[in-house]
Amino acid sequence: MMRRISKFLFELKKWVENFADKPYAGLALFLIAFTESSFFPIPPDVLLIAIALLKPQLSFRYALICSAGSVLGGMFGYLLGLQFYEIIGKKIIEFYHLQDEYNTVKIMYDKNAFVAIVIAGFTPIPYKVFTIAAGAFQINFYTLVLASALSRPARFFLVGGLIYFFGPKVKTFIDKYFDWLTIAFITLLILGFTLIKYLK
Repeated sequence: MMRRISKFLFELKKWVENFADKPYAGLALFLIAFTESSFFPIPPDVLLIAIALLKPQLSFRYALICSAGSVLGGMFGYLLGLQFYEIIGKKIIEFYHLQDEYNTVKIMYDKNAFVAIVIAGFTPIPYKVFTIAAGAFQINFYTLVLASALSRPARFFLVGGLIYFFGPKVKTFIDKYFDWLTIAFITLLILGFTLIKYLK
């Protein structure tokens, strides 16, 4: 069963990457970023990297498209959690077997929803869990939007920037060290929030 699912996800990933050289690649990137924030399983980074490698000079443009789609998709995920959790949102969580992650997000929201959503853009927990949970737990909508507008572009512009400045050879570096890069970014982000709080 797991092998079948892995094969399906691999084929889906290849299908997503195939949009990279299409004339409508930007639209495809926007739609995948939008849907991934609420229900689609493949992260938009896959297509963003593929497109940026083909057109490094447009990396920042595509990072912006990806960011816009993801933030707007997060709003849709919030709606699913707020108004349709029992009939749609819950089924998405259960379909991906993300019940434990959903409970973890609740604990994170209880501590600090804004920081949780900012960090969410970089965690291994699928972003859709955070957006659906934000609606289900009735987190302030503007908290979600602002935190998403900070974290999602930071992630995608990091990827786009690396490809823009270092070209195709950086793909291996991204694949190998992206987790470490994001951990460093999150650490700096948390230190920044702490410093702002201390200076108030």
